[in-house]
Amino acid sequence: MGISDEKVVAVIMVGGPTKGTRFRPLSLNIPKPLFPLAGQPMVHHPISACKRIPNLAQIYLVGFYEEREFAMYVSSISTELRVPVRYLREDKPHGSAGGLYNFRDLIMEDNPSHIFLLNCDVCCSFPLPEMLEAHKRYGGMGTILVIKVSAESASEFGELVADPITNELLHYTEKPETFVSDRINCGVYVFTPDIFTAIQGVSSQRKDRANLRRLSSFEALQSATRNPPSDFVRLDQDILTPFAGKKKLYTYETMDFWEQIKTPGKSLKCSGLYLAQFRFTSPNLLASGDGTKSATIIGDVNIHPSAKVHPSAKIGPNVSISANARIGAGVRLISCIILDGVEIMENAVVFHAIVGWKSSIGKWSRVQAEGDYKAKLGITILGEAVTVEDEVVVTNSIVLPHKMLNVSVQDEILL
Repeated sequence: MGISDEKVVAVIMVGGPTKGTRFRPLSLNIPKPLFPLAGQPMVHHPISACKRIPNLAQIYLVGFYEEREFAMYVSSISTELRVPVRYLREDKPHGSAGGLYNFRDLIMEDNPSHIFLLNCDVCCSFPLPEMLEAHKRYGGMGTILVIKVSAESASEFGELVADPITNELLHYTEKPETFVSDRINCGVYVFTPDIFTAIQGVSSQRKDRANLRRLSSFEALQSATRNPPSDFVRLDQDILTPFAGKKKLYTYETMDFWEQIKTPGKSLKCSGLYLAQFRFTSPNLLASGDGTKSATIIGDVNIHPSAKVHPSAKIGPNVSISANARIGAGVRLISCIILDGVEIMENAVVFHAIVGWKSSIGKWSRVQAEGDYKAKLGITILGEAVTVEDEVVVTNSIVLPHKMLNVSVQDEILL
């Protein structure tokens, strides 16, 4: 196979309903990967980045969600990007590497020379073609996207040490208790098919160790609770850590933005990061207006074509308005995600908030927060079909679906 004929496939891990609990109440209505950031489903951003990979043959989404939850999206995105996208449902948890291995026969159908592996809940510029070029130069089994972060936040992630000259991965440890490095794993990888041999090796070692043990029934019970099944293989602890320093794994450092999308607060921040990226990649997706014939737009704003926004409204920065939303006269929106079918009436103000599907905010009301993306109540979240009546102020609060608020609330979770 010549270089120009080499095929590449991409696998995006999308998790499942048990994984999105920190994303509630938003994940009560929609699978977390389909929640809109900058007007597009979360998973759309890594999928569209994969489109830029040369010789891309197929994109696989791997997760625990029911197939019907992804069927419509997979069909539409395949047509839009003209790349086959397929959803593969895991029957049980296999770990990040085990999930890849579980579908190895399908993944290898096109005989790819390289396999990208991405986590859906990662927000970055996804420099995939550049990673692939670097990976080919290194000549190893895999290349990991890494980024430099503050020493204080590094311990929340997988920390690593790489050779400053060759970029070889020398040491990897997942969420260490003591500081190791300010370089962290971004959850984006490119591998050769040799990764399957490595995963199989881990699985075989586990089986062999289990067979060699002569255990009493009590010891066997203890071992079963301590050790994962042989087909459960974690990419970080079971592959990256043992293969570090063996000239198999290398790093590619991004100087761009990177965030992990674990909470609604982080989703609002990441929506803003993607909107800012649109300036360079998709300026047609950003709204404009000076308040004469259309609303005044400040900074990066995405407005769905079906949304109706009054010309006297003032929108932005970092605002995404979804389908069939209605934004009234004199409304002010700052740093917020407005979901499908929301109505915001005259002179209401929304900032640092996510307003859920079919919710309604009354005249002269305020839905607001301090904007601390890490704090539990750092942004205000209204679940589906929440009604905020006229002249009510909702501050630093989470409101579950189908509630009606006729009094002001602050620092509360309303169940």
